[in-house]
Amino acid sequence: MNSNSNEYNILLLPGDGIGVEVVPEAVRVMQSVAELCNFTLKYDEALVGGCAIDATGEPLPPETLELARKSDAVLLGAVGGPQWESLPMAQRPEKGLLGLRSELKLFANLRPALTFPALAQSSSLKLELVSGLDLLIIRELTGGIYFGEPRGVEENNGIRRGVNSYVYNEHEIRRIARVAFDMARKRNGRLCSVDKANVLEVTQLWRDVVIEVHAEYSDVSLSHMYVDNAGMQLVREPKQFDVIVTGNMFGDILSDVAAMLTGSLGMLPSASLNENNQGMYEPVHGSAPDIAGQGLANPLATILSVAMMCRYSLEQPQAADLIEQAVQATLDEGLRTSDIFTEGSIQVGTRDMTDSVLKNVLEIHGNGSGVRTNVS
Repeated sequence: MNSNSNEYNILLLPGDGIGVEVVPEAVRVMQSVAELCNFTLKYDEALVGGCAIDATGEPLPPETLELARKSDAVLLGAVGGPQWESLPMAQRPEKGLLGLRSELKLFANLRPALTFPALAQSSSLKLELVSGLDLLIIRELTGGIYFGEPRGVEENNGIRRGVNSYVYNEHEIRRIARVAFDMARKRNGRLCSVDKANVLEVTQLWRDVVIEVHAEYSDVSLSHMYVDNAGMQLVREPKQFDVIVTGNMFGDILSDVAAMLTGSLGMLPSASLNENNQGMYEPVHGSAPDIAGQGLANPLATILSVAMMCRYSLEQPQAADLIEQAVQATLDEGLRTSDIFTEGSIQVGTRDMTDSVLKNVLEIHGNGSGVRTNVS
């Protein structure tokens, strides 16, 4: 990583499907705000996921991992597609993503779910339930059932048996809890910890440790909720939440539920951070092979992921604000890609949507105005 505080090394991993379309568009925005806000970006690009399997035989080539370790931040598009689904589990594109998270020790996943005023009508829920929605899900990313051992499928007397282990130690829980309390302290001071402590001993430990950490954050209110109830409450009364913290599997599921509250997966960014605030930034949506190569993909989640990168890893909050304000202005103008299109709006493709964001970046920077959106 670069020691020059005004110069940053960014690794671009477009990946598969629409990733190769949305990452270059996000880079256009990233480069524009870097120039306007007086910092310098240096880029490397590498393979991960299915394209890496096709080129090298493995989803995370050593060269990619080495570049990631040297970077200040990683911008990822998407991985996966139907052409790789028949491969053995250990060789699938998603293993490249999991490998990056593990090797870079990206333990804290931040997924905001914010409803832009212009998109409130796009949600599957009633307008009054989602208007003004602004919640943050913090998911532990390097432990839990996705990484626990033992794991695998075994056969005994002709009967197959699958095993996955849900494992957390108190250090892992304490670490993610502190991130969550810190984020809640900067927002509205409310944290909900989600577990299944009535059934799973590992999540009883989770609850116990979160309560212990709470003693360091008396200014933040703490509540607890079982994961099944949390899923119900997200669609019943989502605005009751400010910050949610939970384990890897529960966070994976709940963040996708929260995503649909906002109207489209194509709108949601994410950040995955390690203890040094080195991060990997990616849209929540997948590789969307059904629309790949057609110029229809929504670039806004990737562009908003760049805003999160500016805020957390690059420590350039002015650039982050500028991007978020430009996205809001573009939506206010009525521009929509097909995933968020409604009658009366203006349907555009990937490139035109980015062009509008860039235009608004320049206009907002030029007049020094804009409303803070608090996306990240």
